[in-house]
Amino acid sequence: MSYAISGPLQTAVFDALNADAALATFVGSDIYDAVPAGAVPDLYVRLGSETVRDASDGSGSGAVHFFTVSVITTTPGFASAKIAASAVSDALHDADLTLTRGRLVSLRFESGAARRIDDASARQIDLRFRARVQDD
Repeated sequence: MSYAISGPLQTAVFDALNADAALATFVGSDIYDAVPAGAVPDLYVRLGSETVRDASDGSGSGAVHFFTVSVITTTPGFASAKIAASAVSDALHDADLTLTRGRLVSLRFESGAARRIDDASARQIDLRFRARVQDD
């Protein structure tokens, strides 16, 4: 197993989201690894947590990365967040991302969860993805 592909995978996911025209329609460039201090937009995307497990086999070192991308809004209701979450899912599911180290074998949407946050004044949709990588 190698954790070395975690950084290149995150960079490729971030770049893919920033390059997606459909997602930009809803959130513009408001896609963050770490949300900036101060006022935040009414609707934005944040890269979230990641869990990695070994997936090495006879062909070499590999790993499965389970990572979360969150869509957060302070706009009442879930409608705008669900539209943006759909664009995130479309941008990443089965995406053919180029990594600076290793290669992406597959990238799949795994699950989603919508909930109220901040004493129900905001909404958050967490999308969980599964990425299988190989360290060539």
